Amino acid sequence: MANIGVSGAVLILVLALIVFGPKKLPELGRAVGSTLREFKQSTKGLIEDQEKEKEQ
Repeated sequence: MANIGVSGAVLILVLALIVFGPKKLPELGRAVGSTLREFKQSTKGLIEDQEKEKEQ
């Protein structure tokens, strides 16, 4: 996925704009952002729990 490049990213953005429309796109972006934020917090919590268990 890292080899998409600028033209690929623009193409994906244009396709998303066509499929979802300009009104839904910001809502989808916020939903993806909050999902990633929650995932990051939960994985951080799991890592901290594992480190505490190793110390005991």
